[in-house]
Amino acid sequence: MLNWTFSKKNNNPEDNPFDRLFKLFQEILIHTSGNVEEALSWMTQLDKQYDLTDENYGLADFIQDLKDQGYLSEKQRGGAEMNPTSKLEISLRRTALSDIFEDLQKSKSGKHNTKIIGRGDEYTEESKSYEYGDPLDKLSMTESLRNAQINHGIDNFKLTQQDLEVHETFYQTQTSTVLMIDISHSMILYGEDRITPAKKVAMALAELITTQYKKDTLDIIVFGNDAWQIQIKDLPYLQVGPYHTNTVAGLELAMDILRKRKNPNKQIMMITDGKPTCIKKGKKYYKNAYGLDKNILNRTLGLATKCRKLNIPITTFMIARDPYLVNFVDQFTKANNGKAFYSSLKGLGEFIFMDYKSNKRKKR
Repeated sequence: MLNWTFSKKNNNPEDNPFDRLFKLFQEILIHTSGNVEEALSWMTQLDKQYDLTDENYGLADFIQDLKDQGYLSEKQRGGAEMNPTSKLEISLRRTALSDIFEDLQKSKSGKHNTKIIGRGDEYTEESKSYEYGDPLDKLSMTESLRNAQINHGIDNFKLTQQDLEVHETFYQTQTSTVLMIDISHSMILYGEDRITPAKKVAMALAELITTQYKKDTLDIIVFGNDAWQIQIKDLPYLQVGPYHTNTVAGLELAMDILRKRKNPNKQIMMITDGKPTCIKKGKKYYKNAYGLDKNILNRTLGLATKCRKLNIPITTFMIARDPYLVNFVDQFTKANNGKAFYSSLKGLGEFIFMDYKSNKRKKR
């Protein structure tokens, strides 16, 4: 069930009723996997209980504004009367980015700083003497003129190659990322909603990459009994299925995708809440939800090792703290030489953001 706290509305004259309702509507829409009718039904119930609207601006006004501003379409799709538009999908991703990465600082678009100093685009605080081949657009004019004044004096001022200094720069990389999202049944098991935070994190990461790291690539995979690729626009509509967890299928598809990417830096990020419980043998599925099955475990660890040999680090974000699950992730991370975070749902976004920003520094 939803974990929200409501109170009676505080009538602030500067409060924009549309913006306030729109924020709530977007949150509910993610929970309903894009079902507009269901989301509005929830809002109607909440309005009755908590007086979200008043006589000056009601839900009917809000719905009309959603249509007028291009957030909802009345075209028939799957029998629904109202559907989200691409404008609303973009807004959902931007809101997720704002909510999850609220400490995000502005940075230059399209690049990741590395810890390597070399020919790059982002200036460090250091400069060095000019060497043949250094790009002239990196000249530090202040330092160069200061050197010329010291070396030749004011009366005989001249600027020689020995006076020139250039800015040191960080080498910046492009990265290809595959994000794997577990949509097995356990993501909603025992009444705990784990898929909604996972969706919000995926939307935030997608918005981060597409707007601030435009040279990067992001591919998104969902995995249950099988694995398949989805588009960024599909993220709000993800639903958990009656699936086991075929981590092997997800990793195999991720590796196939990354094999086609020309960037030297590649990585996999996996959001899951449980151990692998399924693999495919020929055309049949082999499933075992009890304990750590050696057949399934060995196949999974084998792929983790293969990714390590291909220089593809895997960062696992485990939404669970059960000891035997932690043991599995420890084995998996050791086999890949990757990273693992055992996160609460609340902290999941921050962990993914921190790792994405810091994990781009290998090849030049």
